[in-house]
Amino acid sequence: MKIALLCLCLFLSVCVFSADAIAQPGSFDVRRHLSTVTRYEVSTDAQRHAPPIPNPIPNSCQPIHLNLVARHGTRSPTKKRIKELDMLATRLASLLQDQHNPSISIPEWIRGWQSPWKGRLKGGELIHLGEEELYRLALRVRDRFPHIFAEDYHPDLYPIKATQVPRAAASAVAFGTGLFSGKGTLGPGHHRAFSVVSESRASDILLRFYDTCATYKDYRERHEPQVEKLKEPVLEEITSALISRHSLNFKRQDVASLWFLCKQEASLLDITNQACGLFNKTEIHLLEWTDDLEVFLLKGYGKSINYWMGVPLLQDIFQTMQEAIQANEENQPGGMYERARLRFAHAETIVPFSCLLGLFLEGDEYEKIQRSESLDLPPKPPQDRNWRGRSIAPFAGNNMLVLYQCRDKQKGQNSSYHVQVLHNEVPVSLPACGTDFCPFEVFKEKVVLPLLKHEFNSICDAKSVVRDVEAPKPCSWSCKFSNFLGGIFSSAQPQQEKSEL
Repeated sequence: MKIALLCLCLFLSVCVFSADAIAQPGSFDVRRHLSTVTRYEVSTDAQRHAPPIPNPIPNSCQPIHLNLVARHGTRSPTKKRIKELDMLATRLASLLQDQHNPSISIPEWIRGWQSPWKGRLKGGELIHLGEEELYRLALRVRDRFPHIFAEDYHPDLYPIKATQVPRAAASAVAFGTGLFSGKGTLGPGHHRAFSVVSESRASDILLRFYDTCATYKDYRERHEPQVEKLKEPVLEEITSALISRHSLNFKRQDVASLWFLCKQEASLLDITNQACGLFNKTEIHLLEWTDDLEVFLLKGYGKSINYWMGVPLLQDIFQTMQEAIQANEENQPGGMYERARLRFAHAETIVPFSCLLGLFLEGDEYEKIQRSESLDLPPKPPQDRNWRGRSIAPFAGNNMLVLYQCRDKQKGQNSSYHVQVLHNEVPVSLPACGTDFCPFEVFKEKVVLPLLKHEFNSICDAKSVVRDVEAPKPCSWSCKFSNFLGGIFSSAQPQQEKSEL
């Protein structure tokens, strides 16, 4: 059942980050190393300082339709995580009581520390930073594509969809407030009302496919413990280092909770000298990598079901493009057909969808996934890697697919159509196309059609799941990696693909 939310958009004042809120390019800033907990402005700051990329789009081409898939903005910790931080406060107090050596230097903030979210009974809501992220994103999108947003608002022209989770719906409202600001009669900002539509969690296969795909839920339940096993050596190494530096009897779970606290303090509160200050630069790089590893294995290229289940979303986007092309070919007035479809969801939506498009791959990896071959895990620091949660799905991270109509009126040529993909507002080249301005027929033949064979109901039928992985036995670091990969990719070959799903 679809639930329509009529949003009365009132005046929203926009705060701009101070000059020192984001460190200068080139300097180490822990806020740029928080995986998917990274704020949007921090994640994209380096891009804004990079030299501008020449626009390759011919003057004869005009954008006629836009699809947006965006993650919700910066949010507070969830209720479960708030409880974890309360337990951490108790644990830190206990560690201090067990330390009787007055000559030991203990970080002052630990003494008497209490969680900033102490006493909160609920969490996970969009905070003001998240509202601003989506509001400003909308202003930039409107300025970048004025032709698409030139029509008066109508829910059929600019449908806005969000998951049935308050922070996603609130993100949609913040975006819509910016997008339609100055186009209404409400308040001094001349805002207007608009609708946000949500599908029931139980049936939302477009934006919450990870909740409705039984095969994926089974896979994730079985493999989450093994992912935690892969993290253990890093956490053990850092635990030993913290004990040595501070003479407090930290356990591995303490370090995991302190890293979580570091991410929350740095991203939400701009506090980098407390929990984050416990770790050195090398340790932060390693902790970020463990988070990215988890995203890779449980949401990304680590298993084909992670992204194949997102095919209904790609199919929906492709259908809107076909309808826009048909409307243009029939010379329908601009106000008669959909101009943009705007969707607001979660990291579990953005990451698989980015994988469907083949983003963030290196070398011959795209060819490998086309042949159903396994990919190597993201390389461990200090090696560099493309796969970074902070770039793939920061708060408010987004993918835009913009459809262009191209026609040389002087030569009387028929229209041709192209698709431009932008990730976090930056044009990206699709491996299947070899360009960031892909002919529509190439997009159709090389990106969409090969994926449509992965029909949602077939691949998400849990009855066909084969429990092909046993719980890992204790072994060395390299052995754990080998065992895990063996389970992950035991059915990677095409002839075994069906049994895996």
